[in-house]
Amino acid sequence: MAELSFNVDHGYLEGLVRGMKAGILTRTDYHNLAQCDTLEDMKLHLQCTDYGKTLSSSEDDLTVSLVDSRLRDNLVAEFSCLRSNALPPLSTFLDYITYSYMIDNVVMLITGALKQRDVAELLPRCHPLGAFDQMAAVGIARTPTELYSAVLVDTPLAPFFQDAVSESNLDEMEAEILRNKLFKAYLESFHSFCKNIGGATKDIMCPVLEFEADRRAFIITVNSFGTDLSSADRSALYPACGELHPEGLRLLGRAQDAAQVKDVADCYPTYKIIFDEPEPGSGFKTLEDRFFEQEVKLNALAFLQQFHFGVFYSYIKLKEQESRNIVWIAECVTQRQKSKIHNYIPIFQGTEQ
Repeated sequence: MAELSFNVDHGYLEGLVRGMKAGILTRTDYHNLAQCDTLEDMKLHLQCTDYGKTLSSSEDDLTVSLVDSRLRDNLVAEFSCLRSNALPPLSTFLDYITYSYMIDNVVMLITGALKQRDVAELLPRCHPLGAFDQMAAVGIARTPTELYSAVLVDTPLAPFFQDAVSESNLDEMEAEILRNKLFKAYLESFHSFCKNIGGATKDIMCPVLEFEADRRAFIITVNSFGTDLSSADRSALYPACGELHPEGLRLLGRAQDAAQVKDVADCYPTYKIIFDEPEPGSGFKTLEDRFFEQEVKLNALAFLQQFHFGVFYSYIKLKEQESRNIVWIAECVTQRQKSKIHNYIPIFQGTEQ
């Protein structure tokens, strides 16, 4: 029944984001970018796409960091347009998207403060989608409890701190543990929210969030090898809303090396492909790149159904991957590494979208 009234409140924005998705770069665009010899050449080609004059309005010399900053500003402007016109529950859904950036900003500010970096230097490096009023005060906290009670209690991140509050002194290790605890609570809450909405939003978003939860579990496990993190502490960081829950997470918690992690992945077809050895001649890809590839495929599928919120999440994630691709090509161009320039992750395999 929800589909019958979906367009009343959300139809315009869904149509808008589907139109914006048509501007995502095609394989032909990437081929043309890979032929460029300078950043100015890339700028000229991007002017012929939906990016238009995004890179042209600056009087500064074009650098990779400037390209990255302008692409991010463009994404933030698009998201802000969608959020400012959204009605509940879509507005709440879009707010959930920003919470992951808030978590990253908080942890970056904590880590910067531990390294005696000036807050004024760190704030411009925070992602604009995760900005909140109390950001400048994050660096004064010395324990997670202090961070919660003095700074974050009035922010949207407060509910995610219930399992993260402790009296441990914040160091770089503790900051990463805090990030993973917050992401665990965030993903479980977002998954529950999408499940309660039901309909096509549940059908599209739950598998995407389950994949993200499982990815975090695999990455946490791999990164914990050779550290002081115990098996029990590691297991406490796994989001409990993925396909791996509960048996796969239990096996990951007991894993002692990369081979045992691969054994767990082999039990799940989706992850077996990611952990399998690449075919000869296919080129080297990191584990992170393989997860990104699978994420792109899941998000592209969101556009095959209508009357759901998943297209908003998927569009943001696809545009983020597009930005990473453009920055990768720009890095290869500036460093004259043309042999590696095609190691980006294409979003749409054909020229049509």
